[in-house]
Amino acid sequence: MEKIDWSKRVMDIFLEICRIPRPSGHEEKMGEYLMGFADARGLSCRKDDVGNVLISKPATPGYDGRQTVILQAHQDMVCEKDATLEHDFMTQPIETYVEDGWLKARGTTLGADDGMGIAMALAVLDSDEIEHGPIECLFTVSEETGLTGATNLKPGMMNGRMLINLDSEDEGEIFIGCAGGINSSVTFDYKPEPVPAGYMFLRVGVDKLHGGHSGDDIDKGYANANKILARFLNSAIGKYDLRLCSISGGNLHNAIPRDAVAVIAVPFADRERIRVDFNVFASEVQDEYHVTEKEAKFFMESTEPVSECIEPAVAEKIIRCIFAVFNGVYAMSMDVPGLVETSSNLARIRTENGKVTMVASQRSSVESAKFAVQETLAACFRLAGAKVERNDGYPGWAPNPKSELLDISVRTYKELFGRNPKVKAIHAGLECGLFLTSYPGLDMISVGPTLRGVHSPSERLELATVPMVFEHLLAILRNIP
Repeated sequence: MEKIDWSKRVMDIFLEICRIPRPSGHEEKMGEYLMGFADARGLSCRKDDVGNVLISKPATPGYDGRQTVILQAHQDMVCEKDATLEHDFMTQPIETYVEDGWLKARGTTLGADDGMGIAMALAVLDSDEIEHGPIECLFTVSEETGLTGATNLKPGMMNGRMLINLDSEDEGEIFIGCAGGINSSVTFDYKPEPVPAGYMFLRVGVDKLHGGHSGDDIDKGYANANKILARFLNSAIGKYDLRLCSISGGNLHNAIPRDAVAVIAVPFADRERIRVDFNVFASEVQDEYHVTEKEAKFFMESTEPVSECIEPAVAEKIIRCIFAVFNGVYAMSMDVPGLVETSSNLARIRTENGKVTMVASQRSSVESAKFAVQETLAACFRLAGAKVERNDGYPGWAPNPKSELLDISVRTYKELFGRNPKVKAIHAGLECGLFLTSYPGLDMISVGPTLRGVHSPSERLELATVPMVFEHLLAILRNIP
């Protein structure tokens, strides 16, 4: 077989994808691109009623008797950006650059999660030289915001019984299990009150925290901006006659919040004392997080007056609950050393129309523990009078150590690179658990190139790992029985 620069082939396709808007829930242009890609190559293609796209390719000569393999990736990307950057993810492309062997984006998420999975699957479809049996490439929608595509995938869409998910983030690691997840929505209702005379208004908050994936990075020690801000407000509300006018932080349920801000009012007589307290607080927190939050920025600045604030009794409950509610790693696995079993992330806070709303996500590889940690959060907020609801969530993916596909993947990796890959489960959510609902006989693994900082503007792709993962993928396809 002619030697082909697979890295360039895959990366050329990925850079095309970077020009296509694909926020979760708005994958229409991505779907059109995939359908056009298939049509231009004479490949069979179908799209279901939620937007999932399936492209099929027959076996290459000599591989007709092989089992059908499904290559799977999701169409959407997390759309996060630096707070000061003007960028419209619905219309503007992702601008990329290379630095020290890593592909990065300028002030936004890169979208390699899961644009790289799409690019690798399309590179297989694009080639006449790659040897493989029958291939089905499934591209799902809205994985990042609710696993909509996987949840609504109907029986009969796919025919293969082996599936390779291309949504992992560590070369040299093969994933065979993942955590399930659930989201909690919290609502505090309040009556607006006039701010007393003789008060000054301050905008106080933190930004430029590391952020990251609320599953993959929850054990990395990164600060949660919502919790940091509430920590200061909790100390101040007992010391000053502080009025909370608004509070907001974070954006996405599956991202550790990088920034949070509140507008507060305090008596003019306290303006210098509270600034001193905040400076001391900021210094202490920066010292605590000096390893993981080197870029953290704390600010307290005068701002324009507002006419109303949250009624003080409710404001105190909001602040104290945000400060008190559990956040982070709840339990480590007793079965898999080093694996986070259960966690919670207080992801998003907003103030609008007489309500303070919050979204938190809980994950666990143990179904009962997933619901238990969700109820822990719900109990805290309900004690303060908030309304708490949860969604249906999604199931985890239980490891199958007897997987035939896993055996092939481990053997071919060792033959290629002279070492054994790591076989692991992941605390992040993958769509594999949901696929088993409609396709209970699937044999699955998940692989991908090395990514860091996903779900944040620091997302980056280690370029050297792209040809390694793709070469391994081709070896797996050649060895399917």
